[in-house]
Amino acid sequence: MIRFEDVSVTYDGAVEPTVQGVDFEVPEGELVLLVGPSGVGKSTVLGAVSGLVPHFTGGTLRGRVTVAGRDTRTHKPRELADVVGTVGQDPLSHFVTDTVEDELAYGMESLGLAPAVMRRRVEETLDLLGLADLRDRPIATLSGGQQQRVAIGSVLTPHPRVLVLDEPTSALDPAAAEEVLAVLQRLVHDLGTTVLMAEHRLERVIQYADQVALLPSPGAAPTLGTPSEIMAVSPVYPPVVDLGRLADWSPLPLTVRDARRRAGALRERLTELVPKPRTPEPRTPQPRTPEPRTLQPRTLLPRTPRPTARRATVPQATAPASIEALAVRHGRVEALRRVDLTTAPGEIIALMGRNGAGKSTLLGTLVGLVAPAAGSVLVGGAVPHRTAPRDLVRRVGLVPQEPRDLLYADTVAAECAAADEDAAAEPGTCRALVSELLPDIGDDAHPRDLSEGQRLALALAVVLTARPPLLLLDEPTRGLDYAAKARLVTVLRGLAAEGHAIVLATHDVELAAELAHRVVVLADGEIVADGPTAEVVVASPSFAPQVTKVLAPQPWLTVTQVREALA
Repeated sequence: MIRFEDVSVTYDGAVEPTVQGVDFEVPEGELVLLVGPSGVGKSTVLGAVSGLVPHFTGGTLRGRVTVAGRDTRTHKPRELADVVGTVGQDPLSHFVTDTVEDELAYGMESLGLAPAVMRRRVEETLDLLGLADLRDRPIATLSGGQQQRVAIGSVLTPHPRVLVLDEPTSALDPAAAEEVLAVLQRLVHDLGTTVLMAEHRLERVIQYADQVALLPSPGAAPTLGTPSEIMAVSPVYPPVVDLGRLADWSPLPLTVRDARRRAGALRERLTELVPKPRTPEPRTPQPRTPEPRTLQPRTLLPRTPRPTARRATVPQATAPASIEALAVRHGRVEALRRVDLTTAPGEIIALMGRNGAGKSTLLGTLVGLVAPAAGSVLVGGAVPHRTAPRDLVRRVGLVPQEPRDLLYADTVAAECAAADEDAAAEPGTCRALVSELLPDIGDDAHPRDLSEGQRLALALAVVLTARPPLLLLDEPTRGLDYAAKARLVTVLRGLAAEGHAIVLATHDVELAAELAHRVVVLADGEIVADGPTAEVVVASPSFAPQVTKVLAPQPWLTVTQVREALA
């Protein structure tokens, strides 16, 4: 159904091809998973299938890509629309209408389908993806995960023969991700739909793949094989595979069920051992006096929160954040109610819950974007929505779900230089953070040309340059591979050790298990669980990491804990 014949893509101004030697076939009715570290060209390979590369991105495509016999060089994306449905990493760039139901119908209208057919398919898709309660909602009012489900639904309704998906579960909670993947599996198995998908969260998707195409490094030719074959040699792999490598299991397990069947001996070895306790070791951060200067406000995109602008920060003597009996309304929707939350210096809190539970709204109140309907919010002793942005950003920094909202320079080097200047930091501070998170980003790269994960790393470095006493991150691992995530964990642990409080809203249960001292679970705007990470996630089937599921009832969270205990 999809055929790559010695394909290479070189973008304008680039010295080397982004991808080359791509030569494999995706048969009809199979799900092929594209894996590899951040920035190796996975999105480029996907874009070549839909015709977006090179028709919209520019650059030179050599070789040949055919979809259902159509050459993508001679067929523009609109001429492939009846065959290929595409969902990119950014759902917002995908939407063309204002409401959920209209968006689901738009693709079918473009293809001229009969109204009765359109109505039936919209209803089917609303039910398949759990969107029925949102059908009349404006898309702009949805959470990031809800928007991602709408984007996926909008390409399902025309019933394309080929689906091209870039990080389709990155903004979804675990339950919603399972629902979406079950739908994709049903399409593949029952309707013969062909799916080519890139995804970093392999723990969610590897068991659904018929074949895996590995791009090991930028410009390297991909390797195609079964999931077991590729996971044995891949530089990126899920925790269950990591545990299998540690225990020397062969063949390597791909699912929790496979691993549990082989874990008896390992559980016996761990019986007398206990995980190393994870408790914050708060230290009061030492004030850094910036050089006297006048910091001028920057003009950011309209959707960008003003408090996320970059400014020098100083530590506060009071609690980084304190919330009491908070209630927030969005029109008739009660987004938060009766929320109590206090952070301590040096503490890392993972804010979890299903899409639309109120996580981003809670972060918004801490940076003054959202005014409470009731209750109180204090950040460093200040009321966020009543505090001038220039003063507020000395207390809190936010990395939003859309990192591009913080990026406006033409090169990575210029972005970092501006961040250093705004934070009154030593020149090179931001660049060092970028290198720590993603070493392969070049100084001359344009932020627009970076992958989603690379843009996130750059935005993180920009905010971390100011070293705010309270750091908020909204879905910080979207688009990050396991190595980049490990580097992020190291950076955030270092900040916490210096006394910075960190609150991250995330659906990444593996990140929470690896990093958080404490987990707070939101449901329908209320806190339903709040406690040490081990207690909360071990008790939750939805939020338990893979290692916990494999080694239950023992309270292990991560492969790192197991490795340290065995050593």
